[in-house]
Amino acid sequence: MKHILLAAAMLAATPAFAAAPLAKTPAPGYFRLMLGDFEITPLSDGTVDLPVDKILQQKADKTTATLAKAHLKAPLETSDNAYLVNTGSKLILIDTGAGVFFGPTLGKIQANLKAAGYAPEQVDEIYLTHMHSDHLGGLVAQSKPAFPNAVVRASKTEADHWLSKEKMDKAPADGKDNFKNAQAALEPYVKAGKFKPFDGDAALVPGVRAQGGHGHTPGHTTYVIESGGKKMVAIGDLIHVAAVQFDEPAVTVGFDSDQKAAAAARKKLFDAAAKDGALIGGAHLPFPGLGYLRTEGKGYRFVPVNYTQMR
Repeated sequence: MKHILLAAAMLAATPAFAAAPLAKTPAPGYFRLMLGDFEITPLSDGTVDLPVDKILQQKADKTTATLAKAHLKAPLETSDNAYLVNTGSKLILIDTGAGVFFGPTLGKIQANLKAAGYAPEQVDEIYLTHMHSDHLGGLVAQSKPAFPNAVVRASKTEADHWLSKEKMDKAPADGKDNFKNAQAALEPYVKAGKFKPFDGDAALVPGVRAQGGHGHTPGHTTYVIESGGKKMVAIGDLIHVAAVQFDEPAVTVGFDSDQKAAAAARKKLFDAAAKDGALIGGAHLPFPGLGYLRTEGKGYRFVPVNYTQMR
């Protein structure tokens, strides 16, 4: 009985622990899988809230209803993804995120690259799908190359548009920032002789080639990666809102410079990917943005990749 009373007294004297505080931060934003003999590492640059009910080219109430079915709402927290490809002889980064151009919720490429086990100095080549600010902002840090040993490549059509002072001067006031940001991000590489645009479809390194897909921008480009009989296509901004545009691929966004061409490019690539079973990686699909397509009615069903620990 004395032992019971002593234990009760000790428990009564023990101070209560406070509830555990909320951690509020996720794990570092990288994923990894093998594509044949190539290692693919999706990197998250963060997320940004997009007013998709305003930018999608359909009635806002229809967008709202479609999002609700997917347990989503506007503004929609939207991923900004980049893809690191290690071929064994080259380390290639496809897009670089927003850097400082889009505020504090983006600009995480450098941190996540390092968390994934790589250093920016190891990146050999950078391929831009297009020159919107959320895809090339990560090229620079404090006006200096963030990837000091990398050669940057993009479509010549894209470069001729966004790096043109004449075109920038003719752009509307709310469209000039993309020009300014593109020119600022690429200037250090141009001066160093490390910006090398290409014409049209082009083989860039063994296993990686550029493939046109204009419409979102004048020279928007997708990149086809092939190894060991496996294929992946980094599709850039062919799609922005998965919950809407997979079911209704004809719906475009206000950011598309040529609405008709953008919708046609999406259909052409999605049809091909569904037919041959290619993996797609989307800049604005929910991170890690990787999956497969199958046709379903007039649209597509997106099948995300299975989680893997690469055993």
